[in-house]
Amino acid sequence: MTTTELKKKYLEFFRKQGHSVIASASLIPENDPTVLFTTAGMHPLVPYLLGEQHPAGRRLADVQKCIRTADIDDVGDNSHLTFFEMLGNWSLGDYFKKEAIEWSFEFLTQVLKIPLEKLAVSCFKGEPKNNIPKDEESARIWQSLGVPKGRIAFLDREENWWGPAGQTGPCGPDTEMYYWTGKGAAPKKFDPGDKQWMEFWNDVFMQYNKTADGRYEELKQKNVDTGMGVERTTAMLNGQDNVYATDAFEPLLTAIAKLATKPDVRSTRIIADHLRAATFILGDEQGIAPSNLDRGYVLRRLIRRAIRHGKLIGITKPFTHVIAEAVIKLMHTEYPELQKNKDFIIEQLVQEEERFGETLENGLKEFENILKRKKKKIPPFSIPMASPGSATTDLTPRMEKYKDWDKKITGEEAFILFSTFGFPLEMTDELAKERGIAVDKKMFESEFTKHQALSRTATAGRFKGGLADHSEATTRLHTATHLLLAALRTVLGDHVFQRGSNITADRLRLDFSHPDKLTDAERQRVEEIVNEQIERNLPVSWQEMSLDEARTLSAMGVFESKYSQRVKVYTIGDPAKPFSREICGGPHVEAIGSLSHFRLTKEEASSAGVRRIKAILD
Repeated sequence: MTTTELKKKYLEFFRKQGHSVIASASLIPENDPTVLFTTAGMHPLVPYLLGEQHPAGRRLADVQKCIRTADIDDVGDNSHLTFFEMLGNWSLGDYFKKEAIEWSFEFLTQVLKIPLEKLAVSCFKGEPKNNIPKDEESARIWQSLGVPKGRIAFLDREENWWGPAGQTGPCGPDTEMYYWTGKGAAPKKFDPGDKQWMEFWNDVFMQYNKTADGRYEELKQKNVDTGMGVERTTAMLNGQDNVYATDAFEPLLTAIAKLATKPDVRSTRIIADHLRAATFILGDEQGIAPSNLDRGYVLRRLIRRAIRHGKLIGITKPFTHVIAEAVIKLMHTEYPELQKNKDFIIEQLVQEEERFGETLENGLKEFENILKRKKKKIPPFSIPMASPGSATTDLTPRMEKYKDWDKKITGEEAFILFSTFGFPLEMTDELAKERGIAVDKKMFESEFTKHQALSRTATAGRFKGGLADHSEATTRLHTATHLLLAALRTVLGDHVFQRGSNITADRLRLDFSHPDKLTDAERQRVEEIVNEQIERNLPVSWQEMSLDEARTLSAMGVFESKYSQRVKVYTIGDPAKPFSREICGGPHVEAIGSLSHFRLTKEEASSAGVRRIKAILD
C-alpha cells in the first residue's frame, strides 16, 4: 500500500457516503492568531464546527497538510515527523456516532481488508464529577459490528477526550482504533498499555460545550471530527513500524544517500523530514521566508538543523535545493502550489544555505572554544593534609561550588552563538545535550528580549482572542481588512495580494506582496480611501457560488489550494461595480458605516517581497 493509494481509497469511500471532498487548507491558519501553523485536519474547520454553514455542505472529507514542531527533538526515530498529512471526515450537524463508527469499521475491514482479529478500540470511561456519562453507546455500536467485548477498553480524558481548543467551546469524547502489530495472534483481551497495539485513527464526537464556569452543556449541533495519519497508517498496513519506510520518504532518503559520505540513519531522516516541511512552508501561498520571528523562525530552524546534519553525514556541497526538488517532484500533483512556487522555494533555500554555510564552521569552533574556556576557569583541587588529632578538612562546600562547571552554557554565550553565528537556541541546546551539558534558556530569553520577540514553537500561543471568537470588535476589524486590501491595490497596483492576516479584537494585521516600503503619501492615501468607503456606508453582501464563478467575477482569494468547489464570496459596495470582492468564510458587518475611523499604526517588512501593516479602528 502506498500513501497515494491510501488517500485515494479513503476519499473515494467517503465520497460514496455523500461527503464533499475539499482541498487541503493552507499550512498558515487564516485569521487565527493563536497558532503559527495548521496542526490538525479540524483546525481550518473550527468556524463550521461552531455552527457556520460550510459552502460544500454538512459532510466533508479531505487530506490536510499539517506542521507540528513540539516534538522536533524526537524526529529521526521511527514515528515522529514535523510535516505530515492527515485524513479526515466530518459531520457538521449531520450524522453522529452510529454512522461514523459503522463507516470507520467498513472502511477498515472491507476497503483496507484489515482482519477483525487485528483490531481493538477504546471509548471514554465517563467523568461523574462533570456529569459526563460513560460512552456505552459507542461501545454498543462496536459490539454490534462484531468487535468482542474484550477488545473494547474504557479510558479516561487523557486518552479518549478532545477539546475544547481554548478555555471554552465545543468538545467531547472520542473512540480510538488500534491495530495489532505484534507477531502471532493478538491477545483476546485488549491492553492499551501494550505497545504492540498501535493507535492510528480516532472519531471525535463533539457533543458538549464547555462554559466559562466549567459546566458541560449538550450542543445543539453535534459534530463528528475524525483523524488518521497518512504516513503512520501506510507504514502499519505494510507491516512496518517506521514511517520513513513508506513511499513518502523513499525518493528523499535515496537522494540524501547519494550525497552523504558518512551515512547515519538518524541524521538522514532529520534532513528528509525537515526539508520536506520547509519545502511545504515555502510553497504555501503566503510567501513565508526564513527570519528570526514567528513562522519564519520555525522555518529557519528546520533548514539550519537540516544543514547541520548534512555536515555530520559528510555532505560538503549545497544540497537543500536538491532535496526540495525531490519533494516537489513527488508531491506536486496533489499540491500544485509546490510547482507554482518552485522558484521561490529554491531561491530561499539556496540563500539560507549560503548565509548559514558561511557561519556554521566558525560557530561550531566558537562552541568548542566556549567549552575550553570553561575548563580553564576551574582551579585544581588539592586535599590539605590533616594534622595529627584534627578532623579532615571538609571539601563539600568547595566541590559544590564547582560541581556544575561543565554542565551549563550561559544565556549570554548562547545568545552570542545566535546573534553572531546564526545558531538557533535549539541548535545550541542540541549540541550541548550531545556533550551532556545544559543551556541557560531563561537567561537567553532575557538577552533576546532586549532585541526582539521570539516565538519558539509552532504550537505556542501568542495572542488572546482571534477571529474564531466572532466578537463584534473582531468582526469589524475583519471587514476593515477587506477594505485595506482593496485600497492597497488601488494605490500600489494589481501586484498586491494578501499573504497573511492576524486579527484580534484590538487591531488587524495584514501581510501583502509589495517590494518597497510605503511612502508617507501612499500611507496617507490608503487611509483616505478606506475612510471614504466607511463614510459612504457601503453595504456588505455575500453569495455562495462555485469556485469557477467566483474567479469569473475576479473575486480575490488568499489560499487558492484550500477552496472547495462551493465558496462564499463577500462583496463590499454595488455588486455591479464593487469596491471589494473576496472569497472568504466571514463573518463581516452588514454595513461599512459601523466601522468608525480607520488608522494605520505601523508599516514594516515581513519577509522578502512582503510588507506588513497594522491598523486600528478609533
